[in-house]
Amino acid sequence: MEDLLPPRPRGGIPVTGTTRRLTTAQALIAFLARQYTARDGVNHRLIAATWGIFGHGNVAGIGQALLESGPDTMPFHQGRNEQAMVHAAVGHARQSGRLSAHAVTTSIGPGATNLVTGAALATINHLPVLLLPGDTFAGRPADPVLQQLEVPYAGDVSVNDCLRPVSRYFDRVTRPEALIPAALNAMGVLTDPANTGAVTLALPQDVQAQAYDWPEDFFRERVWQVRAPAVDPDELAGAVRELRQARRPLIVAGGGVRHALAQDVLGAFAEDTGIPVASTQAGKGALLHDHPRDVGGIGHTGTGAADELARTADVVLGVGTRWTDFTTASATLFQNPDVRFVNLNVRPADALKMGGRQLVGDARTGLAALHEALKGYQVPAAYEAECGRLKAAWEARVDAAYTPASDDARPTQAQVLGVLDTLVTGDDILINAAGSLPGDLHKLWRTRSRDQYHVEYGYSCMGYEIPAAIGVALAAPGRPVWALVGDGTYLMNPTEIVTAVQENIPIKVVILQNHGYASIGGLSDAVGGERFGTVYRFRAPDGTYGGAPLPVDLAANAASLGMLVLRAETVRDLREAFAQARRSDVPTCVYVETETPDTVSGPPPAQAWWDVPVAETATRTSAVTAREEYERHVTARRRHL
Repeated sequence: MEDLLPPRPRGGIPVTGTTRRLTTAQALIAFLARQYTARDGVNHRLIAATWGIFGHGNVAGIGQALLESGPDTMPFHQGRNEQAMVHAAVGHARQSGRLSAHAVTTSIGPGATNLVTGAALATINHLPVLLLPGDTFAGRPADPVLQQLEVPYAGDVSVNDCLRPVSRYFDRVTRPEALIPAALNAMGVLTDPANTGAVTLALPQDVQAQAYDWPEDFFRERVWQVRAPAVDPDELAGAVRELRQARRPLIVAGGGVRHALAQDVLGAFAEDTGIPVASTQAGKGALLHDHPRDVGGIGHTGTGAADELARTADVVLGVGTRWTDFTTASATLFQNPDVRFVNLNVRPADALKMGGRQLVGDARTGLAALHEALKGYQVPAAYEAECGRLKAAWEARVDAAYTPASDDARPTQAQVLGVLDTLVTGDDILINAAGSLPGDLHKLWRTRSRDQYHVEYGYSCMGYEIPAAIGVALAAPGRPVWALVGDGTYLMNPTEIVTAVQENIPIKVVILQNHGYASIGGLSDAVGGERFGTVYRFRAPDGTYGGAPLPVDLAANAASLGMLVLRAETVRDLREAFAQARRSDVPTCVYVETETPDTVSGPPPAQAWWDVPVAETATRTSAVTAREEYERHVTARRRHL
């Protein structure tokens, strides 16, 4: 009958009103279950579920709390790999428009350090995830404990401190009552569109199990408004002046367009002004492929149309992009000596980049303000016609890359995408992250819905695709979700297939077997590395990996983990397998062996440079030649100040 007793102080902190006696872990779960986000008048549950792998550092705390609270309070998903659990949570967050996130709990030691890669991915991509690693004893009854890292210069350091640089917010909850400000601060960061990412609450295992009289108000329902800040009027006026003077303007749409739900506003703005829109990997889908102003991906993996327009642009409006080296072709793409940049971004640091005029604010509200202020402006008719010709010419190149010699041929990687292109609708979602596929997709894929294209390229993390597909499918039930992976990526992290099978989440995994790291193999060739260490083959007599391909059967591996597996040897087989997989209501794998690494891709080559330094001194001809090519390209680099 604790709640009926008069309030009394605990730990020196006065308690007003009624209290609830719970362990720290129980209190955290109860708190998380009552947190919501709000945007456009609609509320969303902030922490929709918790992923977990249990060990001695969290089984008696968070594990017991999840059991006691029950699935109605906090749904639980059992993972197989800690990094993969974060990837699943990130996939869910992106598909949910950053309005809903998942928590991930681990034990101390290896479970906690396995979170680091996933946390870096979440933070770099500005996607919210709540990490709840166990930690060593706060009270230090025995020192060291199992899996404790002993640091000679600091007694309060644990392996969880590895998460500090990859977290937007980090706190170690060393007393039960310290959870109150820590939890509130964590929710504030998770829901901040300018500062979201991985949030870590390290939970010492003894503190998790300690009881405390919690103020009942801690558990009240809280709604966190996701802000959409308007742009400053003076900054807006300056941006309008720049754009009104432009004769060859270009919009570069980044992930901020998607996060702000600014696609419709961007489309109307581009339609009325005639300004063409190129997209980063995170921004692809901001306009659909058949929108007359869409000119496709930009930068090293971009289309010929977008990159040609970028080279001659006089004003570039960046919307929600952080201007990475792939987007700018390592600062060689924008070649007009008089080019100027205007950056609309909710993060002031990103709005400063490229020497640009700042326009700090939400992408949707900012574009709406620009649209209104630019009424009457339109690009010259000749420029609009030029954009149309470039777009049509590139579409012809896509058709050529997608078209096989015959239905009985083994497909190239680009032709695999071409077959899938004929089957999908706007309902389908494609997920990819690393290898040669991101480049092919950015150049070639015809996006049919604003959330169809899901390529994680901020961290380009091999192994992201399969667990992310699970998170996306949980956020978008009933929609076909495709995880596209090469053999190198598959071997990095296939274990969450078991989770998909266990939960009967009908993801579609496409394995493209090309016997090695095709993307890095091609890059190795380009920089004089001669594909060293990039192929999956037996050792040859000369000591290199130049022997026969390894007898690894990834289709059999996927089947052993519980998937329905469909093998395809020809284009005709592939078409039938994709159709069956799309209809399937169980986790399904389509396995196809593509052409050799020398011809794995098949699309047009890179339309812009990417800076990967080449050995300045070498004896091998390949490296000497590559260095000469490197020095030719690097002279085109400029600093936009």
